[in-house]
Amino acid sequence: MDDRPIGIFDSGFGGLSIVRALIDLLPSEDIVYVGDTARYPYGPRPLEQVRLFSQQIAKWLVTEHDVKMVVVACNTASAASLDLLRFDLDVPVIGVIEPGLRAALAVTRRGRVGVIGTVGTISSGAYQRAVRKYRSSVELVCAATPGFVEFVERGETDSDQVHVLAERLLSPVRQARVDTLLLGCTHYPFLARTIRDVMGTDVVLVSSAEETAFEVSALLDHAGLNKRYPSKAEHLFYSSGETEWFLEVGRRLFGPELESVESVVWDQE
Repeated sequence: MDDRPIGIFDSGFGGLSIVRALIDLLPSEDIVYVGDTARYPYGPRPLEQVRLFSQQIAKWLVTEHDVKMVVVACNTASAASLDLLRFDLDVPVIGVIEPGLRAALAVTRRGRVGVIGTVGTISSGAYQRAVRKYRSSVELVCAATPGFVEFVERGETDSDQVHVLAERLLSPVRQARVDTLLLGCTHYPFLARTIRDVMGTDVVLVSSAEETAFEVSALLDHAGLNKRYPSKAEHLFYSSGETEWFLEVGRRLFGPELESVESVVWDQE
């Protein structure tokens, strides 16, 4: 048993979707969340730079908060740095790519799976490699959706403008007639209503956030790292950008349980 917190980081607000899923699934676990809003979005950045950011934040979570696990709640960071972090750190490290993909492979009816994500995630080929790892015969259709993250970061999730953008960016997966669409960015569950409106009700949307929460729970059970005694959990939120803005938008996306946000400043940006 282990009473240390779970550490989670993302480029901004997207990882809050995983925090929400974890709180619902594991209400007694303590959580430390970092939103790297001073340097978001990660998607357009070179993967080597994202790798350095990820190492910096993950090591901070381990050294400053003694976390028992690190969840890389960002698809771009998972694609860039997951293997490196697992080598560097002495705690389990979980990403968001494989949990979401496994769920999509399990629910597809016709073997036509779409994946949407940031430019960095899609161009990395991480999902294509993961499909080959599972030796799956599904047809994978990947599409970058630049601009989605920025809308979520502004708290603008159901405007006419984001709907118009979704119509255009989701056109490749619609034309491919996918039956399952994996939201390959933890920001995207906040746009689920808009995405469903565009894709139609026949397409199953799979959230990597929920599947990652299930993976965290399973690993805690397997490794014996669950909190020793059920108690009121402590949830700490940090932002590398403007904390008042993070609190305002975070509450709109996450809910009133996000009571306060502390600042963290990196040596390099």
